Amino acid sequence: MSRDWVEWHQGYDPPGSPLAGRLEVVRQNLRRALGTSPSEPDGTRRIVSICAGDGRDVLPVVAEHDRRVRVLLVELDQTLARRARETADDLDLPAVEVRTADAGDAATYLGLPPAHILLACGVFGNIGPGDARRTVAALPALIVAGGIVIWTRAGDASLEVRALFAEHGFNELSFTVPPDARFRVGMHRLAGPVRPGPLTGRLFRF
Repeated sequence: MSRDWVEWHQGYDPPGSPLAGRLEVVRQNLRRALGTSPSEPDGTRRIVSICAGDGRDVLPVVAEHDRRVRVLLVELDQTLARRARETADDLDLPAVEVRTADAGDAATYLGLPPAHILLACGVFGNIGPGDARRTVAALPALIVAGGIVIWTRAGDASLEVRALFAEHGFNELSFTVPPDARFRVGMHRLAGPVRPGPLTGRLFRF
């Protein structure tokens, strides 16, 4: 049986919960990335969040920033996608697109301009090692040179994901290990070349 992702998101609600703590670290990293990532000549930055849920890690931070940020949230669950759209409307963020689609299918990204910042939060803990390798290997095709990826993984398995980023041309900007929780949050910059051409096939499956 597949997980009820709407119910899972309720874990963010209790103050001091591990998910609430992870959320705050991700938001802090996104604030930093918005100040240090590449941008278009006019200052525009594109953010892509895969398996974005209801967008709570991205949308409040973008609302704090100037309006030269374009956001794509990819989320398969219809209820969470609807909530993300409602939040974007409530925060007056017209440059947010919520795409109800499978983030693990490469076809989802056809025609998408490369992102300056990409979030892969809550992804690697739900896929196997082979899928994790394929996903990290695909990221240089989805972001600009010097683009930043923010990702999460719990426990010691995060070290394997961390090594994959190093293997595929990324430099580590930060790796957060809280003393009182198992979550880990990494932030990496693409130092190697981008990958020309569209992605094909499947990156991962939950």
